[in-house]
Amino acid sequence: MKRNSVFFLILFLLLTGKVNAQFEWPDGKKAAVVFTYDDALDGHLDVAVPQLDEFGFKGTFYCTGNSPCLNIRMEEWREIAKNGHELGNHTLFHPCDGIKQEWVKPEYDLNNYTHDQILTELKTANTLLKAIDGKTERTYGYTCSDIKAGGVDFTEDVKKMFTAARGAGPIPKTMEGYQIHKAPSWGVNSPTFEELVQYVEEARANGTIAVFMFHSVGGGYLDVGAEEHRKLLQYLKENEDIYFTGTFLEVMKYIQQHR
Repeated sequence: MKRNSVFFLILFLLLTGKVNAQFEWPDGKKAAVVFTYDDALDGHLDVAVPQLDEFGFKGTFYCTGNSPCLNIRMEEWREIAKNGHELGNHTLFHPCDGIKQEWVKPEYDLNNYTHDQILTELKTANTLLKAIDGKTERTYGYTCSDIKAGGVDFTEDVKKMFTAARGAGPIPKTMEGYQIHKAPSWGVNSPTFEELVQYVEEARANGTIAVFMFHSVGGGYLDVGAEEHRKLLQYLKENEDIYFTGTFLEVMKYIQQHR
């Protein structure tokens, strides 16, 4: 009788949301960590990729179609894709909400876009990336984490076009209700090593996931220092029995399949 009472108490707590069932990461690991990099920058090829390769990690690189680095160093981008890194869609022209971001040119202001315009841009960017890596399955990184074009939310279209999509937001408290087409991430800006580790340790404490949104690596805008980046990778390598890592596509597919 006592055993039945305990069973029904746990069931009640689960159903009422008082207790969250622990999400099961592979091999008994406690949390997931994903490295994403925006805008297809030289520092990604020169610093981030060599460091990722050094420790055996794979990153997701959200490439903007009009990136000079993507144009000039296309063969190198093709090569890293062959080696297991992911090339993700980050539009052609990186349009953002010009009200929130004063640096946005009027022609690239999402408030001035039509719904059809953003969808056409996303489809064309997919074609460009397919020409580079030959892949048809793709994930998307919302530019400036904006989800509206001309005032219209286009996330339902993103769900149809992409396996998953990265947005912005805090570490989830639970994996229950996790939205793989609005996956939260942290856009870092000159973080210390301690802050980077604190972020992944918060995911570990919650049993959830930490998604990094990097831009420049080793110098530039929204930068993470090369040494801080390397120390983070070394820390995760030393704790690889705790943290599940993979490309954004790989980890989001795992979540989708093991909810």
